[in-house]
Amino acid sequence: MIVVTGGTGFLGAHLLYDLCQNHSHIRAIKRQNSDIELVRNTFAYYSKQADALFQKIEWVEADVSDYYALENAFKGASQIYHAAAIVSFREEDRKKMMEMNVQGTANVVNAALHNKIKKLCYVSSIAAIGRAENNQLANEDTPWKESDKSSPYSHSKYKAELEVWRGMAEGLPAVIVNPSIIIGPGKWNSGSASMFLTFWKGLKFYTPGINGFVYVRDVSKAMIMLMEQSISGERFILNAENIGYQKLFNEMAIKLGRPKPLIPVKPWMSALSWRLLKLLSFFTRKDPLITKATARSSMQICRYSNQKIRNTLGFEFVGIEEMVALTSKQFLKEHKIIVK
Repeated sequence: MIVVTGGTGFLGAHLLYDLCQNHSHIRAIKRQNSDIELVRNTFAYYSKQADALFQKIEWVEADVSDYYALENAFKGASQIYHAAAIVSFREEDRKKMMEMNVQGTANVVNAALHNKIKKLCYVSSIAAIGRAENNQLANEDTPWKESDKSSPYSHSKYKAELEVWRGMAEGLPAVIVNPSIIIGPGKWNSGSASMFLTFWKGLKFYTPGINGFVYVRDVSKAMIMLMEQSISGERFILNAENIGYQKLFNEMAIKLGRPKPLIPVKPWMSALSWRLLKLLSFFTRKDPLITKATARSSMQICRYSNQKIRNTLGFEFVGIEEMVALTSKQFLKEHKIIVK
């Protein structure tokens, strides 16, 4: 029995699809009001037998904040994939992220120990990886340093990882994955998938920053491969390429048939934009598209090594051109857009 937390999310939906390819029964935890349509849609992206695959999932209502619900949900399980998390770069969401990402992970670890789970895979983030100096490649051993420049999300994922390491010290076999920015089809108005909608509507600016990117199916594939190996007590960066946002946007322009952004964003423009959007959100009651943390990140140069996962599993990643092409194709199909 395999249990997945966060199955109704972007990565979780893809993970469920890949697990259902080779397993007859998957248990997925969802909150009471969670929408499972993203999962159905994700299955339909990739298979004509989507309904049959979807029927392999046993949905269990539970919340990672409820330890006893998790204890019951994990009964009879041998493996747990813990992907549930709040992803936000708003300071206002710090408390919620500490509760769900950190305490929720502590609950998952404790329930796994109680049920003598054979192995746990925890989805962390490159936000929990330290920044290398002088624009060098960060790796799994680059220390994370607490800073007022770190986002609240970064704080929550780092502290959540500590709970997993604590579980390992108490006898829980586990692996941790640290994906970079995940690219793939999902809800086009939220998360990284929203970049494609934003770009389609017309994006004229690009930032000078560099970051790591990885295809969503590669993240799922690597997680499953790590769980099938006798590997424990390790963390792995999942990152296909380190590229500039200008190159990423140029690729999106080609695949979506839209003009390339030509205006570079200056530091003062970035600082002004997040402040104006925060002010605007006060009146619209909608989350700003750009926050202080995301504006700062888009101007920074961050590079991450993928050597460990490649050496350990012989893993090869989908490149940026292909992941953008695959995601753009699905975006255009769903929006019934024909690119000439």
